Amino acid sequence: MCRNITPLRGLQPPATIDEVAAAARQYVRKVAAVSTAGQMATPAIERAIERVAAATADLLAELPPRRNPPSVVPPLRRR
Repeated sequence: MCRNITPLRGLQPPATIDEVAAAARQYVRKVAAVSTAGQMATPAIERAIERVAAATADLLAELPPRRNPPSVVPPLRRR
């Protein structure tokens, strides 16, 4: 479903808060089938993004290091 979300585990330097939030926003947008900025601004969507971002940050903090970095550069790190 979300094959376009870039892996954040194993990045050097580690994923930033902004990168985690961007991935959470993309995930929630996809799951909720929301396509417009107006729909994204609802309180329910914002709460979902915050919760997914927090869960993602917790997960990344608890996973062991990766042997190899991800093969794709996150969008916020692209020039």
